[in-house]
Amino acid sequence: MKTREEKPDLPGVWAAYGVLLRYLRKRAGLSQQQLGDAIGYSLEQVASVEQGRRPAKAAFTAAAERVLGAGGVLLVLQDEVDRAKLPRFFRNFAVIEAEVVSRFSYDPLLVPGLLQTEAYARAVFAGHCPPLSEEIIDQHTEGRLSRQKLLTRVPLAELSFIISEEALRNPAGDREVMRGQWQRLLEVGASRNVEVQVMPAGPGFHSGLNGPFVVLETKEHRHLGYIESQEVGCVVQDPAEVSAFGLRYGKLRSQALNAVESGRLIEWLVGET
Repeated sequence: MKTREEKPDLPGVWAAYGVLLRYLRKRAGLSQQQLGDAIGYSLEQVASVEQGRRPAKAAFTAAAERVLGAGGVLLVLQDEVDRAKLPRFFRNFAVIEAEVVSRFSYDPLLVPGLLQTEAYARAVFAGHCPPLSEEIIDQHTEGRLSRQKLLTRVPLAELSFIISEEALRNPAGDREVMRGQWQRLLEVGASRNVEVQVMPAGPGFHSGLNGPFVVLETKEHRHLGYIESQEVGCVVQDPAEVSAFGLRYGKLRSQALNAVESGRLIEWLVGET
């Protein structure tokens, strides 16, 4: 029976990227060592990417594109390579999320992944039970940060985040990690397509107590929901259920602090550290 420490099945897109990289390298008349020297990576790193054992990072791809004159064929695979770094249960939703027109979410336990700093995300994955290897923590963190392209993608998506005050106060790292995370929320919240609201602690019962959820609109103008718990994710397509999500989100939006009030609360948290 497979355990967490055994090598999982590696994503096919990593193998496809590796085959293409090897073809381009040989076409350029370079050895793996020569390519590594030219792009600032070791022979072992180049070999691992070519064999599909390790995913290419964006910096690797940019350098390989330049040295090999790839004309964008490696770059076009990078989003898929990054997406395959995410936990398996989340990948299908990540494909949908990348092209949404709007995305609204309520997060009662943690700062949402789209707004996490690298340090905060790494702390979250480091606390996984059972423990993850450092390699998997690195990959999951890279995949999560890659998702954040949605914040600035053109055309802009309309994004709304309601985060519980408890999630903001719950330390997912040391004081510096949390301070950096709060500052990140203030920076992103200043974007014209992003609204960050805080659900204050102790307002009594509200519909968000049933758990986190996402409501989104696809580029085809379909409305979908998404829920997850304990590494099980579910895309909700039934119109009646998605409508109920939308009603709950509207109610939560009216109960949460508005964007200005939320910013003041987060600024206060920054000042307290």
